[in-house]
Amino acid sequence: MEYRGQRIGVFVDIQNLYYSAKHLFNAYVNFQQIIRSGAGKGQLVRAIAYGVKAYIPKEERFFGALKEAGFEVKLKNLQVFPGGMKKGDWDVGIVVDIIRLVDKLDVVVLASGDGDYLDLVEFLQNRGIYVVIFAFSETASAKLIKKADLFVDMGSDRKAFLLKNIK
Repeated sequence: MEYRGQRIGVFVDIQNLYYSAKHLFNAYVNFQQIIRSGAGKGQLVRAIAYGVKAYIPKEERFFGALKEAGFEVKLKNLQVFPGGMKKGDWDVGIVVDIIRLVDKLDVVVLASGDGDYLDLVEFLQNRGIYVVIFAFSETASAKLIKKADLFVDMGSDRKAFLLKNIK
């Protein structure tokens, strides 16, 4: 994508993409490719990846690699509730960050297939922001795919968006 001269923000829901790639293809996501493809030849204003710390081996190395790829990494601790239920999502945090930056952006690249972002996409489009969704079509909300100005199916270009298989 080109977006020559346009101001771009890239926002990545790590868990959404990680688990989709793992379950669909038994592979890792090439997060660096999301920045490359998402920003194109535009002016990258911010690239933020949102993750949940689960305190598992190699996660610090993973978050470090995201920083090296050009992401600002925001992390939350995994919440464990009585009874064993676990929760750790960033939906509201991502929405708030995008709304805070809306006046500085022409294009929002949202890497998530979560249908909870439909209202955000509509809000952005009503403000004149071009919205690009990066996700896997097999796990992305059909309504989100349809609502986006552009949908990039990461599964259709596995060579670019996926890394080696998970062991």
